[in-house]
Amino acid sequence: MASSWLSSSFLVFFIASFLSLQCCRCDDLKPPPKHVAFFIFGDSLFDVGNNNYINTTTSFQANFLPYGETFFKFPTGRFSDGRLIPDFIAKYGNLPLIRPYLNPKNKFYLHGVNFASAGADALVDTHQGFVIDLKTQLSYFNKVAKVLKEELGHAEAKALLSRAVYFISIGSNDYPFTTNSSLFRSHSPQQYVDLVIGNLTTVIKGIHKNGGRKFAFLGVGPIGCVPTVKATLLQGKDECLEEITQLVKLHNNHLSKTLLQLGKKLEGFVYSYADFYAIAIEVTNNPAKYDFKEGKVACCGSGPFRGYSSCGGRNGQEYELCGNPSEYLFFDGSHPSEKANQLFAQFLWNGSSEIIRPYNLNVLFHL
Repeated sequence: MASSWLSSSFLVFFIASFLSLQCCRCDDLKPPPKHVAFFIFGDSLFDVGNNNYINTTTSFQANFLPYGETFFKFPTGRFSDGRLIPDFIAKYGNLPLIRPYLNPKNKFYLHGVNFASAGADALVDTHQGFVIDLKTQLSYFNKVAKVLKEELGHAEAKALLSRAVYFISIGSNDYPFTTNSSLFRSHSPQQYVDLVIGNLTTVIKGIHKNGGRKFAFLGVGPIGCVPTVKATLLQGKDECLEEITQLVKLHNNHLSKTLLQLGKKLEGFVYSYADFYAIAIEVTNNPAKYDFKEGKVACCGSGPFRGYSSCGGRNGQEYELCGNPSEYLFFDGSHPSEKANQLFAQFLWNGSSEIIRPYNLNVLFHL
């Protein structure tokens, strides 16, 4: 039995290593004209495996089955049964899968790189020591920009960085359990949101200083309504936690206003802001309209709405797994299924101004 398990693990490792190497061996040393690189920052909605390489808890890792089972057939560190929103956006932008920065084999940055970390936040103190916070992600990007300038020369690197798209999803982890935070208790809700947006603004300015011009932002979704919150904070009630919902709305409203201001202050700054709250609420409340059979219960987990974070047997916990993840909006208690991620990516790529503004991502990539 042990020998069989080791053989399977070795095969998974071999396949993953082979795919990683295949991504970069045939690329030219310089990007073609009009090539658009893709740099990704954020949390578990965007993390493609960075947390596999840090010392953290299983709460912030998805490097075990059934995560990854639908598309990759093995766990990659993505909190889904398959691909994430940035994976689909990369595909639509004619790019390969953008690899995690901390993967030791990832030394090739012409297509971009993914810095996202599950559990990451704008406020450094929220999960300090267990995740790669947004400020640290910026420091990694600064290192990548330096490498590109050394390899391509200053002018070529500047052109690549200015044409690139910078995709950011942050904020969800700054809000759900903040009622137990001394920082939250010592501020009004608006003051607390100001701190979060202030930290995000500092990172935006840091990317801009190093050449970034085209930004895309995923607003915080309806995190007060996800299965995990219903199971744990609402004791199984089918409703949304109003305290979190109000914070999310404050965050998204403040972010929208801040982006308008930055557009006037930062040279060449253009952006897309996706109203992820509205998109996700629409699909949650009307799953059949989008070819889902279930919009409120997770595919993988336990307890009410399968909202307990036991997917994959975290910490030896028992869990339930649905037969077909593509029928579910949620794969686990907090994260979309691959099919949902693809739907969301399509909204972002070709969506109208009611969903994403002032440009959808298709337009942003081609500006």
